[in-house]
Amino acid sequence: MAHEHRDIPVWDPALRLFHWSLVACVVGAVISVKIGGNAMRWHQGFGLAVLGLIVWRLQWGFVGPQTARFCAFVRGPREILTYLRGQWHGVGHNPLGALSVLALLGLFGLQALLGLFTYDEIAFRGPLARLVDPDWQIRLTHWHRALEPLLWLIVLLHVGAIVFYAVVKKEDLVRPMVTGYRRLPPGVQDVPRVEWGNKTYALRLALTVAVALAVVYLASGVWIPAPAPVAPTPGMDW
Repeated sequence: MAHEHRDIPVWDPALRLFHWSLVACVVGAVISVKIGGNAMRWHQGFGLAVLGLIVWRLQWGFVGPQTARFCAFVRGPREILTYLRGQWHGVGHNPLGALSVLALLGLFGLQALLGLFTYDEIAFRGPLARLVDPDWQIRLTHWHRALEPLLWLIVLLHVGAIVFYAVVKKEDLVRPMVTGYRRLPPGVQDVPRVEWGNKTYALRLALTVAVALAVVYLASGVWIPAPAPVAPTPGMDW
């Protein structure tokens, strides 16, 4: 019985930092875009941060600890049906929750990418907008705005699932994402390996962070030459 009442490691520190950093950046992006004006520079910064976080998470889904890897929780229709029947037993993301994770990563990643090429037709341009013609800038800006309601829907579904688990299933999904530990669920025999603090973990983390930072650098557009100044029109120098 002691085995069934012990806490086990589920989410490593890097994954937890990613989760709450993404929440903070999304909130910051929403607030700054509602303010507008000079705050749009902050909106751009938050968008670049979201892109870097998503790039990091995609890498961590292949080289991170067991519960962070996509192969550990992304399942097919059979496993989803097993979960809906109440016959699934696991520690990390359940098969249905995995769809929410993929949707969040995909949609927020797409939104961040679209934001790189936006133009508000007034003063603000995304960091890579100069790489596409004006018509495409307008088109991508429209898609960037049109995607927002879908993002809100996914976020509400995600939060709703957390509330459902807390109220109906009496299972706190927030505490493990803060502490990294959760109570071993009934029926689980194989405890996943979630190790951190060793050299291998640190090396993988350093490499994935480096790649994410490189992507953010490229997405920032600082490497794009500034446009040449417009020459004054002859005869207009009064």
